[in-house]
Parts: sequence; structure tokens; C-alpha cells
Amino acid sequence: MTDRNQTDPDSLAREVAALRAALTTLTGHKVFRSHATVPRLLWFNFLRGLALGLGSVVGATILVSALVFALSSIDFVPVIGEWATDIIDVIEAGNTGARPAP
Repeated sequence: MTDRNQTDPDSLAREVAALRAALTTLTGHKVFRSHATVPRLLWFNFLRGLALGLGSVVGATILVSALVFALSSIDFVPVIGEWATDIIDVIEAGNTGARPAP
């Protein structure tokens, strides 16, 4: 049985060559080529931020509208029903440009 701390020079050279080949393959991938320069990296991150912001806004809009719709159908609980009605009045007033009565 061989000791793990003692390796022959040929196996070490093969491992270094394999590591070098793997690193060359890795750096040739599209991700590394697309981030090769600072302006490309900044542009990519800018577009990524725009997509993240748009997705967050659309997701929040859908979630809030579903929540308001669900709450507006609840009239049997007085507090929640009045609160949902107030929210609907504010939304409808915002759509028409008028201000709701206090």
C-alpha cells in the first residue's frame, strides 16, 4: 500500500494537466466569456436588475389584487369587510381621479 503523502511525479504531472484542461474548458463557457470585460459585466447586471425589479412589481401587483379581491368578498366579518370596502373605494377613486370622501 502506498502512502498518500508520497506521490510519484508522473501522477502529479497528470493531475496538473487534467486540472489545466478542466480550467481551460471552464473558462471557455459562455458565462465566463460574457463577463470577460467590466462594461459587459455592468450591462449584464443592469439588465438582470431591471428584470428582477419588473418581476417583483408584477408579482406584488398580482398578489395584492388577489388579496383585495378575496377580502372584498368577505362581508360577514364587519371589520374586514369595512376595511376591504375602504380599500376598494380608494382604488376606484384613484382610477377615476376623484378623491374618496373621508
